[in-house]
Amino acid sequence: MNFRKLYFLVALAIFAVCANGENLKEDAKTSLKKGVSFFYSINSHGGYVYYVTPDLKIRWGEGIKDENTIEVQPPGTPSVGQAFLRAYQVSKDETALKAAKDAATALVRGQNKFGGWEHTVNFNKISHEKVSFDDNQCQSAISFLMALDQEIEDESISGATKKALDLMLTAQLDNGAWPHIYPEQGNYHDYATYNDGGINDCVRVMLEAHNYYGNSKEIEKSLKKAIRFIYISQLPPPQSGWAQQYNEFLQPAWARTFEPPSVCPLVTVLNINTLIDLYLVLGDDKLLEPIPDAIRWLKDIKMENGKWARFVELGTNKALYYDRPRIRCETLEDLHPERRTGYRYQVDIADQLQESELRYKKALELGHKGLWDDEHSVLNKEQIMKRLEVLSEQVIKIMDSQEPSGAWITKNDRFKKQMPKGIRWNGQYEVMDRISSEVFNENVAILCEYIELSNRIENKN
Repeated sequence: MNFRKLYFLVALAIFAVCANGENLKEDAKTSLKKGVSFFYSINSHGGYVYYVTPDLKIRWGEGIKDENTIEVQPPGTPSVGQAFLRAYQVSKDETALKAAKDAATALVRGQNKFGGWEHTVNFNKISHEKVSFDDNQCQSAISFLMALDQEIEDESISGATKKALDLMLTAQLDNGAWPHIYPEQGNYHDYATYNDGGINDCVRVMLEAHNYYGNSKEIEKSLKKAIRFIYISQLPPPQSGWAQQYNEFLQPAWARTFEPPSVCPLVTVLNINTLIDLYLVLGDDKLLEPIPDAIRWLKDIKMENGKWARFVELGTNKALYYDRPRIRCETLEDLHPERRTGYRYQVDIADQLQESELRYKKALELGHKGLWDDEHSVLNKEQIMKRLEVLSEQVIKIMDSQEPSGAWITKNDRFKKQMPKGIRWNGQYEVMDRISSEVFNENVAILCEYIELSNRIENKN
């Protein structure tokens, strides 16, 4: 059935005649239930990877995965688990809750002796070698377990959550940062690492723990240590940003052979928002003091093409481009295709910077309580109706793209070819239909928001 043609013609009429959009809401609920049921059916040991083919024969995460391996890194198991939990909270669908519990159980089974996770769990052999704070891996798992721990009573989940939070405290460096990997590896993985939001996601986890579990001296001490590190790791004017990683002497340092010591715009804008997030909870005006210089520097170094260099040379503000192994290139075009297309040497942070600056100005104007109220305000009826109008078209597209089975399949998905070990990627792509965890998570979020706002309209009438 082509939902798009049907609903596009009547959507506005639905809103005009029936303010709560009841017909579309009911179909959205049906779509959500079908989507959850299907995606739950393709789990492996309760967990998920990034992609599977419609016949379920090929599974991808960081590379091709077998049926005994699940992904922890988003948009894998914790992110899918959060989507299931959100679906349950909105719809009270018991299948969604069971799916969330099973995803959590998979993470509990895969939790290593340190209390954390790497980017994957292989149930044939649980790795107890290390914990990774890269790419929101360990952090996303803890966030999901904490959220589910608020919803249900389960001793195994509560115990795993406590063990994971204890890990966060143990792994935190004396200077207040978190490393790339724990325990010590004897190389750059031991460095304080902002890259890919590592420290930012750790701070987020501790703020969530502060919110969920109330006053804790350990959590409060951890946050204070993290704040101190953010302060002392900001570079001095005129380059008032932050580096991707710092050695034990608080110097910007090499990580991989294409990640040089430098000042990093993307890291800087993430740190601005982390400072504001901390300000929202703790209310300390000093948290805002590093921000103006950072914003000024970011505006000063915007490139002519409207983007920012990922790596900015210390002292010169010149863009840095490095190929393997530590081969400096003068321009982006001089890089090997594997580096040029496989790594963001230029980033577009214009929208993020604008939003961050707006948050900062609001913080100055409203104070932390006023900013909290502004960012957590409940929409009035008129605002809800405007938002529903925006969401309705997205909901229609989601339903129109859904298979009768409940699956959302990305047709002719184009992606980098997985190369044999030792062979460098040189521009090869594959095209294939795939089922995506990220698409599932996004669609569930939109459907849930639409249903929840529609319910609010009903309650207001």
